[in-house]
Amino acid sequence: MLIGTCHCGKSGFTLTGDPGPATACNCTLCRRYGALWAYDYENDRIAITGAPSSYRRAGPDTSFLEILFCPTCACVLAWRALRTDDDGRRRIAVNLRLAPPDAVADLPIDHFDGLDTFEDLPSRGDCVRDLWA
Repeated sequence: MLIGTCHCGKSGFTLTGDPGPATACNCTLCRRYGALWAYDYENDRIAITGAPSSYRRAGPDTSFLEILFCPTCACVLAWRALRTDDDGRRRIAVNLRLAPPDAVADLPIDHFDGLDTFEDLPSRGDCVRDLWA
């Protein structure tokens, strides 16, 4: 199980099983947060702990997702879809930067163009450890 916590320890997440690759997105929010995301479904393999606050950006796409963050130290925990899939499950992605570095250091990084094309970018062959070198 992968456990991530905010700086003050009042909020966090658990992710059971293989987190898969970390995703780095360049959209207007993710590039500001500097988050690395791991995806699954809320209360399936991912659970949020504590009592986070949420932020929904203004504009025409406000019905898509919300950002969850610790109300005390403001660390970004996750994004969560505002709508459920056809099967009733809700997509969620947790910020792997809140996990212990050794637990995520070898995860490959997938780059995603959330700013212009909304498509995966070619692999660079880097992993999380490369960001901290």
